[in-house]
Amino acid sequence: MKLTIDGQEIEANADQTIFEAARDAGIEIPVLCHSAGLDPVGVCRVCVVDVGERVKAAACVRKCQPGMEVKTQTAELEGHRAMLTELLMSDQPGTPETDLREVTQGNNELLTLARRYNALSSRFPAANGRVQDDSSKVIAVDHQACILCDRCVRACNDVQNNDVMGRSGKGYGAKIAFDLDAPMGMSSCVSCGECAAACPTGALVDKAIASPLRPREELEAVDSVCPYCGVGCALTFQVDRAANQIVFAEGRGSSVTEPGEPPNSGNQGRLCVKGRYGWDYSSHPQRLTKPLIRREAAYPKGPLSADVVGDSAAGGRKDKDAQGAEVKRRGKGKGKGRRPGGIVDYAEVLPAFREATWDEALDLVASKLSAIRDEDGGDALAGFGSAKCSNEEAYLFQKMIRTAFGTNNVDHCTRLCHASSVAALLESIGSGAVTTTYGDIENADAALLAGTNTTSNHPVAATFFKQARKNGTKLIVIDPRREIIADHADYYCRVKPGTDVAFYNSMMQVIIEEGLVDEEFVAERTENFEALRTVVAEYPPERASKICGVPPELIREVARVFGKAKNAILFWGMGISQHVYGTNNARCLISLALLTGNVGKPGSGLHPLRGQNNVQGASDAGLIPMVYPDYQPVGDPEVRAKFEAAWGRTLSPDPGLTVVEITRAALEGQIRGMYVLGENPFMSDPNVNKVRKALSKLDFLVVQDIFLTETAEFADVILPASSYLEKDGTYTNTDRRVQRGRKTLDLPGDARLDWEIVQDVSTRMGYPMNYASTEEIFEEFAGLTSSYATLRHDNLGPFGKLWPNPDPDHDEGPKVLFDDSFPTANGKAKLVPAEWEASPELPDEEYPLVLNTGRLLEHWHTGAMTRRASVLDAIAPEAFVSMHPEDAADLGIAEGDWVEVESRRGRIQLAATLTARESRGAVFVPFHFREAAANLLTIDELDPDGKIPEFKFCAVRVTRLE
Repeated sequence: MKLTIDGQEIEANADQTIFEAARDAGIEIPVLCHSAGLDPVGVCRVCVVDVGERVKAAACVRKCQPGMEVKTQTAELEGHRAMLTELLMSDQPGTPETDLREVTQGNNELLTLARRYNALSSRFPAANGRVQDDSSKVIAVDHQACILCDRCVRACNDVQNNDVMGRSGKGYGAKIAFDLDAPMGMSSCVSCGECAAACPTGALVDKAIASPLRPREELEAVDSVCPYCGVGCALTFQVDRAANQIVFAEGRGSSVTEPGEPPNSGNQGRLCVKGRYGWDYSSHPQRLTKPLIRREAAYPKGPLSADVVGDSAAGGRKDKDAQGAEVKRRGKGKGKGRRPGGIVDYAEVLPAFREATWDEALDLVASKLSAIRDEDGGDALAGFGSAKCSNEEAYLFQKMIRTAFGTNNVDHCTRLCHASSVAALLESIGSGAVTTTYGDIENADAALLAGTNTTSNHPVAATFFKQARKNGTKLIVIDPRREIIADHADYYCRVKPGTDVAFYNSMMQVIIEEGLVDEEFVAERTENFEALRTVVAEYPPERASKICGVPPELIREVARVFGKAKNAILFWGMGISQHVYGTNNARCLISLALLTGNVGKPGSGLHPLRGQNNVQGASDAGLIPMVYPDYQPVGDPEVRAKFEAAWGRTLSPDPGLTVVEITRAALEGQIRGMYVLGENPFMSDPNVNKVRKALSKLDFLVVQDIFLTETAEFADVILPASSYLEKDGTYTNTDRRVQRGRKTLDLPGDARLDWEIVQDVSTRMGYPMNYASTEEIFEEFAGLTSSYATLRHDNLGPFGKLWPNPDPDHDEGPKVLFDDSFPTANGKAKLVPAEWEASPELPDEEYPLVLNTGRLLEHWHTGAMTRRASVLDAIAPEAFVSMHPEDAADLGIAEGDWVEVESRRGRIQLAATLTARESRGAVFVPFHFREAAANLLTIDELDPDGKIPEFKFCAVRVTRLE
């Protein structure tokens, strides 16, 4: 349609508002209550325009009409805007020179208008009375500076979908409120910062973290990617280059694009508390800045700090009286014998090491590892890489292990999160990657979330899940714990821990029995249907209910909702994968999608949500013991010949050992030397007491990291590495999106780039490497794959590209994979049936409760980074065990009581918190806290297919401490 704005004829569509049409035509209309990405509400009235009617129209909400004549800049309109601005300024606290937003970031939009209309001082009397609120760790709240534009409310409720903010009071007493008018820091606010980013005044302003806040014009903007979870949010760091400090971070990309703007980021500008506020760990005083070598007096090797020494005696159990005495001796606070929490005291650990030059340290590493290799062969060595590192670093590390070390004993944390999912996906559909993106949920009629605490583990992805539900997607959540995402669900099924297979088999039995199978899809694109039908027929809801605890009619209802959906998508997390039967769990979910034809079309597919920022990329790059990069089997002679030709070295044909198998082999003396790059197996691996013994027994251990981790206490040599923020490289998120992370800060002291350290060690061990840049490494890696073959650093663009990508110069890449066939020998997917089996360690009279472990929103992995990020540690500083109030009452435990949680492998002491979100008979412990390491308790039984440990189920008892 055509309309006229300020005499200019422009073309617009019926869905556009006057504000949008004017913006596209380069015509500015002042506005306060509206911002890109927010639904317009028209409350500030600053954007009113003359459309020739009796009353003026708010441009942000008024739709365009054919032939409409609009005036935006008349004397009357400008006088109206000046009066509104002056009225709003009368209520502002202080002066423009003291306004918190203006003096810190220089972007107070109300003050900008006040300068335009000469309204910095007001004729109207000031009216004070609304209070300040300093309770949040990250945001300063000044209700008096609020103009009730509701941008923060919409940012919270419509963008992040947290539903924390609203209004309270009436008339002049009206104000923005958190929950039922609680202080912000005591509300259910998750500190994502979206409200402060949206606020146009000094009402909601970020607090300074590592450096005083300053306007963007005084800082250097560095576009990068968040260093935490697999969502891989695009962000911009604003850097004080002279101080070598990040001043603040902001999300990058938007759901609303300007004409000619490139494709947007997956996160559409959204961030969580970790991405927006959790980056100052890199400048923590405990950063390693010089190579360290263990002193002769510190042998024989063993743990050094009190928390790592732990309770290693008697298989992990001390005499209770002796342990209680130790707690009281080391304790503090309220007479409860509390152990001090927090990170390691370097004074306990550093005396065991001396500083060294890089040449001395690298020569020692190379000579010791080479000696073991030459004496006992390459299989006496092993390497742990890291999903925190880039694709280039992962590729180079696994190449060094396979060439210089001469073994395939290389693994990383995928073994501890989604190895079972990858095993099941490869077996069934021929690919271990996700078949669609997390944002594709917007096209789904139904979405099933299984065993995933998305609001904590993948918080930005969770915002899209909650948004899709508001827009009509039926949300089904299945989990033993009623996590926050379940509060947004249409259907929540609380399965008993360890009974997933029975539940999903029952869903499939209903789908088959009631004729909800996509028969055409199953016939043309799958095989083995009859075998699946035979197995699931034994799981009617009445029988399955007795196993999983979900009422039969609820099983039928969710099966019908999923089966009848035109498009349905499945997401799952480590509640599915981290089991000895994790591969069976994933097989069931894959079969459920295939049975209903929900792979290969928009709004459908399989998406195991990746935990760490580069789990997908590190796996793609070959940090897996049985495959080379791009999942090419080491046992395939043709594949091996390809890599031997590329790398110029004869390679081992034998698949290597996985993470837990390497630990066992070290304990048995088969693995004598290890190289650990960025991993912390002492905290992340199950059965910590066994890990402690294995690390102590190694002849030689080198740890390359940014902090002296719990694992590094056992090292012979420690190499100071680069943090995420100090290097260039690429990272592949959970969507298969390959993005560039860019150097933001300079390295501290003598710390070096990880890839440079690796190539120096490899060269000293007899396999020369001489790369000049990460781009050169990436080109070599991509050239050995089909998935990355077309990608280069310079064609990834500002928001990355999805693999596989036939034309990355012009296209983002396919969001949905396998629309016509699967990458299997016959192009068909295999339906793989699974039988339910009980867990290997069940509760009994001695240990009557089931332990579940996992993450918190504010922390990540073993806490090495987040516990050194000031804001994150301040919000969640202490370990706890969460349990059902009725279980606690039976044990005489009250909220906040200090308790002991004990398994057959160890015991920890921590505070109890009571919540009905936990199942009866189950407890939850986050695994980030070294002083109460959850993995002291967990069992190291392995899934036979994925070789993943059992983290989600073991028997424990909880005892109140006096």
